[in-house]
Amino acid sequence: MDFKEKKDKKLDSRKSMTDTTPLLDSTHQNQRHSYYRFNSFPISNSFAVEMTTNILPRQLRSVFLGVDVGTGSARAGLFNEDGKLLGSASSPIQIWKDGDCVEQSSTDIWLAICTAVKTACDLGSVSKEEVKGLGFAATCSLVAVDSEGEPVTVSWSGDTRRNIIVWMDHRAVKQAERINASNSPVLQYCGGGVSPEMEPPKLLWVKENLQESWSMVFRWMDLSDWLTYKATGDDTRSLCTTVCKWTYLGHAHMQQINEKDSCAMESCGWDDGFWEEIGLGDLVDGHHAKIGRSVAFPGHALGSGLTPHAAKELGLMAGTPVGTALIDAHAGGVGVMESVPASDSESIVDEDAISRRMVLVCGTSTCHMAVSRTKLFIPGVWGPFWSAMVPEYWLTEGGQSATGSLLDHIIENHVASPHLANRAASRRISIFDLLNEILESMKQDEGSPFIAALTNDMHILPDFHGNRSPIADPKSKGMISGLTLDTSEKQLALLYLATVQGIAYGTRHIVEHCNANGHKIDTLLACGGLAKNRLFVQEHADIIGYPIILPRENESVLLGSAILGAVASKKYSTVRDAMKAMNAAGQVVHPSKDVKVKKYHDAKYSIFRDLYEQQQKHRSLMAEALS
Repeated sequence: MDFKEKKDKKLDSRKSMTDTTPLLDSTHQNQRHSYYRFNSFPISNSFAVEMTTNILPRQLRSVFLGVDVGTGSARAGLFNEDGKLLGSASSPIQIWKDGDCVEQSSTDIWLAICTAVKTACDLGSVSKEEVKGLGFAATCSLVAVDSEGEPVTVSWSGDTRRNIIVWMDHRAVKQAERINASNSPVLQYCGGGVSPEMEPPKLLWVKENLQESWSMVFRWMDLSDWLTYKATGDDTRSLCTTVCKWTYLGHAHMQQINEKDSCAMESCGWDDGFWEEIGLGDLVDGHHAKIGRSVAFPGHALGSGLTPHAAKELGLMAGTPVGTALIDAHAGGVGVMESVPASDSESIVDEDAISRRMVLVCGTSTCHMAVSRTKLFIPGVWGPFWSAMVPEYWLTEGGQSATGSLLDHIIENHVASPHLANRAASRRISIFDLLNEILESMKQDEGSPFIAALTNDMHILPDFHGNRSPIADPKSKGMISGLTLDTSEKQLALLYLATVQGIAYGTRHIVEHCNANGHKIDTLLACGGLAKNRLFVQEHADIIGYPIILPRENESVLLGSAILGAVASKKYSTVRDAMKAMNAAGQVVHPSKDVKVKKYHDAKYSIFRDLYEQQQKHRSLMAEALS
């Protein structure tokens, strides 16, 4: 059915939403304008075309639009058939934080998307007729709407705007523990247990704590699926979202269909016994109407494309093909996994090469994506998920819940941060660039053999938001060893470096654990905001010991989303074909060949592993003392 969202007077303007309820995150409170990146078409050229009367009309291009909703903003990017970015724009979105509860508004997000899409098209000089396909990606956040498509609150506050439980929300830790105690067979496809960041624990929390909301909800949806539903009116869910976050068994479709014959498939992969056992049996009613009656491969063309209503709001053509969505990190995987150097891609075709790669999608958190032809069960690592990223491949998904957000936390809570931020702003560089310069200067001044050696007596366990992989302990805490009374900028630089290293040691732990359980990873690919930080990438290469390939286009999540639109438009017959055509490698960062660097990091990695063991001992001692 067509989806037409009723307009609430309280939500008519983005300004009223910000003014009525101040947010804890002030950086989003006042930023309602759009930010943009403009690549291929200088504004002066577009003006010249408008002012010249005798110029011939240019031939329409085939352009594919990707939309990515992250934790803090909605972004839109336009790509040509070769995957080159023509232009992009972003618009900030609201977020409410209160302890373990983190919430957003689907109405606010849709308005931000419309702003970003229109701005990207204007800045990229792309007409709506040129946009041949559209794909969405978003965080794996949980959306609640009623039978009219209106928001249903999931907040203690009762605020109806707040109808999204954000992916990082940890309110459902106890519910996750109870679900895992069931030992249901579906849990073996989640690394042995669900995380509080997945949807079943969050659903159980709402049922137990917000009974009125529970009774009002007509559809529970992953944010990516809600976006395609909003755009097309088609309630078909993605194999990516349902398999990765809802315990749907995608491999139930293995013998039914392949990607080239893509269609909306009746959802036969729900384990009804699991939902009944954990106390959510009512979600089975109506052939799983509230959580998904039908599923499809990523990139499958939904409905009749954009509805006239959605097309008008987005400034696009009605009927523009829309592909089944991906989670944002998985879109990053699709946007980068075939980004191999030309010399490698032109050599003898090795179909197994993709199975030796791991993609690091480095943003607020980091996701670690690897695929294989056979299913691999790895304790503490999510998956194996069939067709959840690259159709007809099994996905292994590791992760760190706080990486970019952890670096921000470490820096912003240091007394030297304001002065450092002002210095960086005055030079129009990032605070990371300035910290990297300080570290280089410290290396020279102190005669250190290499930058990493500056932290020889500072060690960090980066589990400030629990450990997602490979320990899968949401109760794990961050630890810092080596603090002094020093509050200088140099001390902050050391703390920043030690945090980067701690994050990289966590990735090394994940890679080693995956390889010990059947993977053969020997190459990393990195994308996302942190991948633009040269020190972050080099430390990862040195610590893990593998080369790291950076893609030609920095906006890999947007490219992965656009690939879905390209497949939906039938420009490419499969996601893998589109990846090969639109992915491209940029720089390759190699690990240091200095044996002293390896010896140093091996020693620090041993200390890193020991920090968690110490924490477990401390936890046990205190539990015994309080028993």
